Amino acid sequence: MSAAQSHTESGTRIRELRAIEEFEDVSRLYAAIWGTDSPGGPLPAEVMRALAHAGNYVAGVYEDGRLTGASVAFFGEPMGTTLHSHITGASKGRGIGLALKLHQRQWALARGLTRITWTYDPLIRRNAHFNLVKLGARPEEYLQSFYGVMDDAINGGDESDRVLTAWDLTAPADGTGPPDHFGPAARGVRNLDGRPVIGPTDADTVLIDLPDDIESLRRTDPGAARAWRLAVRHILGGLLAEGARVAGFHDRRSYVVHRTAT
Repeated sequence: MSAAQSHTESGTRIRELRAIEEFEDVSRLYAAIWGTDSPGGPLPAEVMRALAHAGNYVAGVYEDGRLTGASVAFFGEPMGTTLHSHITGASKGRGIGLALKLHQRQWALARGLTRITWTYDPLIRRNAHFNLVKLGARPEEYLQSFYGVMDDAINGGDESDRVLTAWDLTAPADGTGPPDHFGPAARGVRNLDGRPVIGPTDADTVLIDLPDDIESLRRTDPGAARAWRLAVRHILGGLLAEGARVAGFHDRRSYVVHRTAT
């Protein structure tokens, strides 16, 4: 089956989108997922229309004829090797996000590309687990306040720090990332009763804990959410800037960072 359209299971279909009405449906879906009242949601229909017409990737997931997920990506640097996935949103808990990423991977490989990049909030545990463990992607760069001020329900009240993440498409797509085995490690950030505690980073391997649920914490304890943002920015951002690499995500809660090649 071509990358333009695929079936994941009975009643579920993924296909590229072409019509303005389809892009309007995606805008409404994104607005509902991100909890924003903006008329165009996180991405207006006319922008998706232009991207698709120029040959970029805009695809939707339909379950029994109803749109339940979508992804938008465009060609990036280095040209000829990279697709940059700008936004992917899907209903939770049914494997739609993974199906979309695998469809996007097939689409990119069919065009001779070897990697897909995207950004995500490094504080969101489920996204870190999905990206690093499910897909085997790896953060490469810490981007402070990358999108400026955001006022949607997910990001509101916090700075829009992101990590630029790369997915090597030449690696097997078996649904699990490389193991995160490691020896003695320093705890660069420790989760202690819901608060971050900064520790040493003078070991070859550094663990960086994440909060249990940063999105809820932004609403219930903005001070604690701010503390987590600053702690992870300082430790993870600092290590990546020094040339360290993220090797895995341990126990669904901690980045595993290697300061030296292993």
